Amino acid sequence: MKSTAADGSWISVEQRARVLGIDPGTRIAGYAVVDFGERSDARIVDAGVLRLTETATLSWRLRQLFEDVTALIAEHRPTHVSVESVFSHAAHVSSAITLAHARAVVLLAAELRGIPIAELPPAEVKKAIAGNGRATKEQMQRAVMSQCGLATMPEPPDVADAIAIALCGGRRLRGIA
Repeated sequence: MKSTAADGSWISVEQRARVLGIDPGTRIAGYAVVDFGERSDARIVDAGVLRLTETATLSWRLRQLFEDVTALIAEHRPTHVSVESVFSHAAHVSSAITLAHARAVVLLAAELRGIPIAELPPAEVKKAIAGNGRATKEQMQRAVMSQCGLATMPEPPDVADAIAIALCGGRRLRGIA
């Protein structure tokens, strides 16, 4: 069952969902696979980072990212994908452009498989998980650790961000975020 409206927005579903959350990057990308049960309970299935070859060209790293995300999709078969939308600050325009390339690769990988996609603003994810739209990396790590009952903070911070993105996407899907 596809769970997107014609305008691309998510609608609530009653069945189980598996959300792949991606914190895109061109050097390191965090990922998390989270299962949501019928009662909206969440369970982390897998989480980690995709490390891209830093010395390679941008085009090579994007190819690597595409192949890695495609492999994650094939392995975990998510019902939905959540990815952060681009945040840009006037002082970091080139970083936003590079991040947009990585996001495009993730969006393409999901779209080619017909998986519904939620694009979440970073401030929305931070507010939903840490209660503060300007939460620091450490605050996000602590919030994810607490909400998921983890014994230690997820490392590196990209993993915590990906878990938060998946949690926020799953909660939005369930109509509770």
